[in-house]
Amino acid sequence: MKPSELRDKSIVELNEELSELKEELFKLRFQHAVNQLENPLKLQSVKRDIARVKTILRERELKGIKE
Repeated sequence: MKPSELRDKSIVELNEELSELKEELFKLRFQHAVNQLENPLKLQSVKRDIARVKTILRERELKGIKE
């Protein structure tokens, strides 16, 4: 997921995306704990996607405060 794609989404869509990513991360962590995760790097990519979404949300929050 690219930051440019995220910037085109609304705040509501970003919050939905964030909740979906958190749910996916939970499932991946559980699979990793019981050794059923085929690609452990998927955990890393989901964490980074969560960070990207949170960054975009924070940017918009700060932009709203300045205006």
